[in-house]
Amino acid sequence: MYIIKVKGKAKIPDYIQLRDEEFVLIAYFRADRPLKDLHRYGLEGKEEPLAALISELEFGKLQKLEI
Repeated sequence: MYIIKVKGKAKIPDYIQLRDEEFVLIAYFRADRPLKDLHRYGLEGKEEPLAALISELEFGKLQKLEI
């Protein structure tokens, strides 16, 4: 799974994209909102490490998600 942080413009907030091994979009959510429904993506119980990773991510840089 891969993660990328997308910079918003003006009134559009920053977003996080989760993509599978073939780079197909599987999740798209606001970076400033609490993480929920992570069980849908196999990330249940990993809210804190994922939130920490999101805060450190650079915008526009695709990165392999390893938590």
